[in-house]
Amino acid sequence: MVKINIDGQELELEAGTTILEAANEVQVNIPTLCYLEDLSVYGGCRLCVVEIIGEEMLRPACTTEIEDDMQIKTHSKKVREVRRNIFELIISSHDIDCKLNCLTCARSTNCELRDVGEQIDMQEMRLDAIERNYVDDSSSHSIVRKPNKCIACTRCIRKCEEVQGVGIFTKANRGPETVITTFKDRGMGNVDCTNCGQCIQACPTGALHESYHYNSVWHFLNDSSKFVVVQTAPAVRVALSEGFGEQPGTVATGQMVAALRRLGFDRVFDTNFTADLTIMEEGHELIDRIQNDGQLPMFTSCSPGWIKFIEHFYPEYLDNLSTCKSPQQMLGAVTKSYYAEQQGIPPEDIVVVSVMPCTAKKFESVRPEMDKDVDFVLTTRELIRMIKEFSLDMMNLAEEPYDKLMGTSSGAADIFGASGGVMEAALRTAYEVITEEELENLDFTAVRGTNGIKEAEVEIGDLTLKAAVVSGLGNAKELMERIEAGAEYHFVEIMACPGGCAGGGGQPIPTNQEIVEQRLNSLYEIDKHKSLRKSHQNPEIKQIYAEYLGEPGSEKAHELLHTSYVVRNI
Repeated sequence: MVKINIDGQELELEAGTTILEAANEVQVNIPTLCYLEDLSVYGGCRLCVVEIIGEEMLRPACTTEIEDDMQIKTHSKKVREVRRNIFELIISSHDIDCKLNCLTCARSTNCELRDVGEQIDMQEMRLDAIERNYVDDSSSHSIVRKPNKCIACTRCIRKCEEVQGVGIFTKANRGPETVITTFKDRGMGNVDCTNCGQCIQACPTGALHESYHYNSVWHFLNDSSKFVVVQTAPAVRVALSEGFGEQPGTVATGQMVAALRRLGFDRVFDTNFTADLTIMEEGHELIDRIQNDGQLPMFTSCSPGWIKFIEHFYPEYLDNLSTCKSPQQMLGAVTKSYYAEQQGIPPEDIVVVSVMPCTAKKFESVRPEMDKDVDFVLTTRELIRMIKEFSLDMMNLAEEPYDKLMGTSSGAADIFGASGGVMEAALRTAYEVITEEELENLDFTAVRGTNGIKEAEVEIGDLTLKAAVVSGLGNAKELMERIEAGAEYHFVEIMACPGGCAGGGGQPIPTNQEIVEQRLNSLYEIDKHKSLRKSHQNPEIKQIYAEYLGEPGSEKAHELLHTSYVVRNI
């Protein structure tokens, strides 16, 4: 243990603790832009410098470990002056024309630069702005990169490499011209990017944001010749309220549905409906593979970031992927076929919009294999923008239900937004289909939680099903290496984002582990209190099979609900 003094407060902490961590213990907020929890310490921005009594040089709090009897001043006159100088240098090369750029910036409502400026009492800008004139990178279907806003904090580099195991970013140039770019500046759409959007969550300045679809959605909402349908993913309902001042995990399902109707959507459907449909198709596919010596392990196919990852890095395992489309794509497919037929609406007049916690869903919607099932994808953040633009006080709207025919869902579908949720939902159905017995305990707690890799063995009749659940692509890489080394599983669920969809790249910022856990807990609470908790018992699912699809795995089901994948050599 080490005894120190921070701003007059005596502390005793473990050796190895940094000054930044020690300051947090006594609620002293030291500004920083390059530091981000769960990433390696970079120490590049130098905003966190502190004064240590007896030393002439200031030291960065994020990289300096405490020493016995250390006397630390975190906000002395010298420290404040140096921080202002450093901050001026940082923002001098940031695209900060307040007449336009700040107002239109993706981070206009929660800008970390603005927060730091306020914290250090930045009252004037003595340096002339450096015009860098980089061209925006719009080569990706999912993510836009704005190099002129980049402050080279490297948080996106570290998130992509250390958490996701992909590593598409690199630093280029020197001095004020330093910028984060991609290999040979080829653009994010032309490298091994999985579109997961975790770099957006890491970026403090708006130099990275999703490719916006909301203006196109506004256009079709005002086109009376189009029938505009919207679907909402399970993880959106436990995060959307954060954009309106509520605590993370606050459930706003009914208010969200009401807001979407106010915006002008003709029908509001629940992606949970096709999450149940996915379980019917995927569960029966798994049973068929197990009983008929099919390719195992079978990997889930709900996460488009994971799909693109395996296409790039492990294409030899593409046959192990479930052929099921994701719930998003399934709902688009059945809306433009089954629902169109039921309502007598020409499919070409239907516009399907998704609200997703995910940026990779934007790329998924334009894959040629998907037959344009979904026309536009909004992130949770984009829907927050639209609701605010419409001046709706969403949390005070009276709750409204989803539209019928594709609005009823089970609790198993709600937990699709959690890491382990797809696995748990599938097991509830697979158990009863295989054994023809009722499952008494529906909670498979072994596959729950935020651990990157979880393993479980589940007894289903005479079968001991070996399962693994993974969230975060860095952990997916580790599991794939285990499989290559001989580890055996029957069923593997992989989601690209840490914690699953609750931690998606399109969710409100910030999204950290604590916030993800609050959202996950809410999803499990929704499931817990639903009377309908098994996908195969959903009456609307039974109806669509009886009236249209026939049975799981039928020729019609394969035509609409299944897909294929490609090898990507970049």
